[in-house]
Amino acid sequence: MAAALAASVAVGEEAQAMPQAEREVRMELMRPGELEAAGRAFPAVYVPFGLIEWHGRHLPLGCDALKAHGILVACARQAGGVVYPPVYFHDGFGRARMVPVLTRLFEGLKRTGFRVILGVSGHNVREQIAMIEEALAPVTADGTVAGAGLWEVSLSQGPECNTDHAAAWETSDMMALHPDRVDLAALGAGPLAPDMKPPDGIGGLDPRAHASANRGRRCIELAAAAIGRKARELLESLPPERRALGIEAIAPGKWWLI
Repeated sequence: MAAALAASVAVGEEAQAMPQAEREVRMELMRPGELEAAGRAFPAVYVPFGLIEWHGRHLPLGCDALKAHGILVACARQAGGVVYPPVYFHDGFGRARMVPVLTRLFEGLKRTGFRVILGVSGHNVREQIAMIEEALAPVTADGTVAGAGLWEVSLSQGPECNTDHAAAWETSDMMALHPDRVDLAALGAGPLAPDMKPPDGIGGLDPRAHASANRGRRCIELAAAAIGRKARELLESLPPERRALGIEAIAPGKWWLI
């Protein structure tokens, strides 16, 4: 047992020593020692939300969650914490059905010892945030955990960071995060229908003229930094004795699954 624990600690120390830009923060790819080390360093977990939705002929259908996930990975590498895999559920599934499911997920993250839970949606509709916040409410009610629901640009919206629907901003984000999944040629050369109307379903500035990977990278940088500051603020809102990872070990007998 002692040898196993020492090995786990060694893995965690190795993970923390890696350059931040390379450190693994995606929970599904982390080894147990890495998860424990990251939680002890900064016990925050970020949950990206989105859905499968039309995003023009040029972008992937999972754009919203992919965008939120990419921003949160950048956030965790800068500020600390870990990123749960993207959740492809939205309020259209029915709040009465979805809220209990999400509450169970958030409760599992709380039992894993995280002190800050941020649900971050790339699908910019109020109903999505309301669903996240409703699901978080019973989890944070005892004051041992802090949490919030946000859009990916809630805290960074401005001239250099904004959102739209499959237009300049979302296309820029995808050009920065998943350039191989962006095909501007699929839009053709003619005018686009305005205001998300058929046949294009795009709302915002023409991405052929206004989107770029550099624009996306800057927006992601600003959004990630703002979300990281919010996570720190939420952790510091807790009593000092509640700011450390609330679990003895990520190991059988202490923890098994979320």
